[in-house]
Amino acid sequence: MYLNKAVVIGNLTRDPELKSLPSGIKVTSFSVATNRVWKDQAGQKQEAVDYHNVVVFGRQAETAAQYLSKGSQVLIEGRMQTRSWDDAGSGKKMYRTEIVADKVQFGNRGGGMSAPREENPQGAPEAPEAPDFDGIDYPEEEINPDDIPF
Repeated sequence: MYLNKAVVIGNLTRDPELKSLPSGIKVTSFSVATNRVWKDQAGQKQEAVDYHNVVVFGRQAETAAQYLSKGSQVLIEGRMQTRSWDDAGSGKKMYRTEIVADKVQFGNRGGGMSAPREENPQGAPEAPEAPDFDGIDYPEEEINPDDIPF
């Protein structure tokens, strides 16, 4: 069995670029930065940034180009792909590894703040407030693994 799956959550480092293939299919490309934080052997906090090239095709490409911009938070699910070409100037073989996205999910807007809500228009009924959520109430009885039907 083989698996080629990439999942990345990060922020765009540049605005998306929307292009069209000769066949008419839309293609959007952008770059996503992800951060890692860890402590080294001396106990010092270390940080590193990784940059990921992302390519999106079809309707998702159009939507990503329309709604994403530099700094936007995004979750990408897709597969890794490396492509190669000969550089026209130097004749040197060039390589680029990228994530070909199957799914693009937009994150929070503007530095973690959600989009502002519109004021209630005159005559519109007030929306009920969401109840406070304290968590999930789990049953106190023990679960017997023999009772599970699978």
